[in-house]
Amino acid sequence: MNRIFKRSFALTSIVAVIACGKNVENKENETMDNPLLAEWTGPYGGVPAFDQMKVEYVKPAMRKAMQLHLDDIERIANNEEVPTFENTIVPMEKAGKELERAFTYYGIYSSNVSSPEFREVQKELAPEISEYSSKISQNEKLFQRIKTVYEDSKENPLPEAEQRVIDLIYEEFAMQGADLSAEDKKRYAEINKQLSELYTKFSNNVLSDEENYVLYLDEDQLGGLPESYVKSAANAAESRGEDGKYAVTNTRSSMDPFLTYSTERDLREKVWKTYYSRGDNQDEFDNNEIISEILKLRDERVELLGYDNYAQWRLQNRMAKNPENAMDLMMKVWPAALARVEEEVADMQKIADQENAGITIKPWDYRFYAEKVRQQKYDLDSEEVKQYLELGNLTQALFFTAGELFNFDFSPVEQGSVPVFHEDVKVWEVTDKDSGELVGLWYLDPYARQGKRSGAWATTYRSYNELEGGAAVLASNNSNFIEPAPGEPVLVSWDDAETFFHEFGHALHFLSADIKYPTLNSGVRDYTEFQSQLLERWLSTDKVINQFLRHHETDEVIPDELVEKIKKASTFNQGFATTEFLASAIMDLKYHTTDPENIDPVEFEKNTLEELNMPEEIVMRHRSPHFGHVFSGEGYAAGYYGYLWADVLTSDASEAFAEAPGGFYDKEVARKLVDYLFAPRNAMDPAEAYKKFRGRDAEIDALMRDRGFPVPDEN
Repeated sequence: MNRIFKRSFALTSIVAVIACGKNVENKENETMDNPLLAEWTGPYGGVPAFDQMKVEYVKPAMRKAMQLHLDDIERIANNEEVPTFENTIVPMEKAGKELERAFTYYGIYSSNVSSPEFREVQKELAPEISEYSSKISQNEKLFQRIKTVYEDSKENPLPEAEQRVIDLIYEEFAMQGADLSAEDKKRYAEINKQLSELYTKFSNNVLSDEENYVLYLDEDQLGGLPESYVKSAANAAESRGEDGKYAVTNTRSSMDPFLTYSTERDLREKVWKTYYSRGDNQDEFDNNEIISEILKLRDERVELLGYDNYAQWRLQNRMAKNPENAMDLMMKVWPAALARVEEEVADMQKIADQENAGITIKPWDYRFYAEKVRQQKYDLDSEEVKQYLELGNLTQALFFTAGELFNFDFSPVEQGSVPVFHEDVKVWEVTDKDSGELVGLWYLDPYARQGKRSGAWATTYRSYNELEGGAAVLASNNSNFIEPAPGEPVLVSWDDAETFFHEFGHALHFLSADIKYPTLNSGVRDYTEFQSQLLERWLSTDKVINQFLRHHETDEVIPDELVEKIKKASTFNQGFATTEFLASAIMDLKYHTTDPENIDPVEFEKNTLEELNMPEEIVMRHRSPHFGHVFSGEGYAAGYYGYLWADVLTSDASEAFAEAPGGFYDKEVARKLVDYLFAPRNAMDPAEAYKKFRGRDAEIDALMRDRGFPVPDEN
């Protein structure tokens, strides 16, 4: 997605974006001093004024900023000079700075500090943002100028960076209906407006279910739960006015360890059902009807453009190119994943029978008995491992890895010198280790709280590009670790530690950018996850283990025998992990390659899973009614498969390091990693970039080896 549209889509859960202009005239005086529009001041080339955020500033800021951007676009479109890259594309790249700033705050409110008050604002602004976006994508004069520059470039190619920019911008405008008739453009814009409202409603419904469903436990219901979890649960209950109770919140960070350790099977079932029924409770927050509407509108919209289905339209500029290729990859892995699940369930059932549990393994038993199998097969206790995974040490491990591979140095910024939007947020200065030159700032928002969406993610408040002066990058990582009781350490699971590295990989992708134009910061969805997935591999390297995986009380390095157990168990439970992911990814693609006219999400999900022979002991990682990747916007719609596509690249690239003389810290491979896979962002075709790094295309064999699955026989 090019930068013009990215301003509208990114940083929020809204993906179809848009215009306003409504009441702008009346707001002009009111917004002149709006801090959400003001240029950023202070150190590091200016930083967001997070300390001046107020919800009442959001509407006037967004409305004014959208109008200012539209005014910029009109000036470009009405330029009477013959269209050139310099008088059309360059000013487009520079336009909309006020909106970029306003969207930074909007994104923080949407993802990190949401409130009922903001959600009302969000609901009101969503259709206006959509209208604004359509006014750009459907500006006939603007598109004709872009088209002229594009067609001229085919006769007289531009320098590499400029050619890539015009190709991406022209493609994006064409995909957004710029070539449609006036009547079809009108309907296209109407659809986008309707979708934006539905995306916002879907997202807020999920957030409401996460906030509204909290299970409070008494002391006699804590069987099996680790002490660290108990203390965090007590803290969570106290913060909600339930002193003396223990809160299991309706988020993955709370649900997952509860299902892993609680010996109370009836409570495990309750927590499991509550979590996986988000958006599916037949109440005011139910999302099933919204899904049906979204699918119909998406299908109608791409039909206007001449595509058979939404997935065909969406994947044309992804690495997969078409839904058939994406589905083919998934179906190569699916049978091996199912076979492994069968083995995993048999192992779990055997233990349950040995213990005379008198049960048949159900979905709410999977994590609990998988942990028992892990301990029995590998003598590996996840809770023991957590004692060596303390958040502060892991953060230092991130910095060490970034220093070794990217030559970055991280130093904490003095508290109060840079504004933050919540007291939990910490900030680090990033510099080049050799020159001392400033690279940017890194913000970390680590803890779960009310008003913060679940999961983990990365974003930028300011990206690097030469055109606008190469200002310092402002990158952030956001997690949902359970905040500990005062004085207690934050201990995380191995999976959560990998996710921490994963999201930091996105931040490094932002921080290492070396591009000329803003549009080149855009990403190709089934490629951008590759860089972050690759960084996960450094968590288990010897240098990180020996320096940073230390016991939170004794500071002793994690014992070699425990590390060996972790490595031996690296393919453990891959049946579960792969199947729950693939079920969601396949479902996403099925939704977007099927005529949506008669789709009932409840029945469609049920029937599709039956056709896939989905094991009854596992549920989709993201059931349809809370599948925010796909239905709270369009970033991953028909593209959730991209994590697997990227993981093929990840597995193959990690073998390049493993084979190098210096292993995962080999300087030459690291140089190529930065030069070809991180720094160019979208300045280079992803397939070409990977070939420059690896010397060939990626192969699926490495992925299968990583997961302990049989390598497919090409014959």
